Amino acid sequence: MTRPIANEWNENAGSHTKIAYAGLELKDLVATELNPYFQIAFNDSLEDLEEYLGNQSILTIPEIVLLEVDEDGDCFLLVERLKKNFMFNGMIIVLISLSNDRDFRLTAMRLKVHDFYIYPFSMSDLRERLNFLVKFKLIKPKLIDITEEVDTTYKIPFSKRLLDILISGTMLLILSPIMLLIVIAIKLNSRGPVIYKSKRVGTGYKVFDFYKFRSMRTNADKLLVELSTQNQYANEDGGTKAAFVKIKDDPRVTKLGKFLRNSSLDELPQLFNILVGDMSLVGNRPLPVYEAEMLTSNEWSMRFLGPAGLTGLWQITKRGKLDMSERERKKLDNFYAQNHSFWLDMKIIIKTVPALLQKEKV
Repeated sequence: MTRPIANEWNENAGSHTKIAYAGLELKDLVATELNPYFQIAFNDSLEDLEEYLGNQSILTIPEIVLLEVDEDGDCFLLVERLKKNFMFNGMIIVLISLSNDRDFRLTAMRLKVHDFYIYPFSMSDLRERLNFLVKFKLIKPKLIDITEEVDTTYKIPFSKRLLDILISGTMLLILSPIMLLIVIAIKLNSRGPVIYKSKRVGTGYKVFDFYKFRSMRTNADKLLVELSTQNQYANEDGGTKAAFVKIKDDPRVTKLGKFLRNSSLDELPQLFNILVGDMSLVGNRPLPVYEAEMLTSNEWSMRFLGPAGLTGLWQITKRGKLDMSERERKKLDNFYAQNHSFWLDMKIIIKTVPALLQKEKV
């Protein structure tokens, strides 16, 4: 098998990345597809794997543990033991299952394993994901340093920043009565905070607090794990890739929240984000941390080298249509990161208003 061409994600990954594998069902496939790229220690059973790990020193511990999910779910007990052992703190754990069992997926999410794959899946996708997880693990402790380094590569142009301040400040003044009415409506509609705050990843992987009017029930986060495993919320790949999927037609959204989302009024608090400089009026949408981590290749990481924004190319290109795929969104994000300009921003701003009148489907 031909080795991959080195790039920023997989350079020197082969012999430098060690995997401890446990299982028999997919052992031959893993040996064929992954052996040329990693150092793999194969173990026929969970007991063998645990014994193998127990014999390692801090210098020889593998970066990744790759486990087949057994019928009795004993692999989850092993995962719990590994997470409690300080020697294995931070170890990457990925599970492979031959069964699309709902309880297995729930347990995997509860234990916060790094990923969960359901066979059949693309081995090249798995290989790329493993390479990225190792790279991300190495850079995560230095996130602040990396953010500063990336920021020196991209600086928001003065004209763009001036436009952001003028428009966001003016909009906040003009829309303040509407925002006050929304605050009152949310308070009357359901209990809980008016503003929903979450961590988002913007330009240069900078993490900031992202504001929206709350559109979900207050117990929404507790329902996420259960809802994400139900068949009607499956992703477009039919479960052939990672099992942690985004939810479509989210039932956690309140009736008022649905209106706010369809009209994009829930986005108004982001004018404060723009005013203070967390993001721009036009750019690539800042992503939740877990989604940013899933962009596993150098091709997709390019989107973070451009400004983060309230609206952008994909919002005006296919907003309201059902055929907007994640890949198409990422390609548009990459295009904007490489080609953004004052005049392109003005064109996007002008086209955003009619786009908002379409029914939200993306």
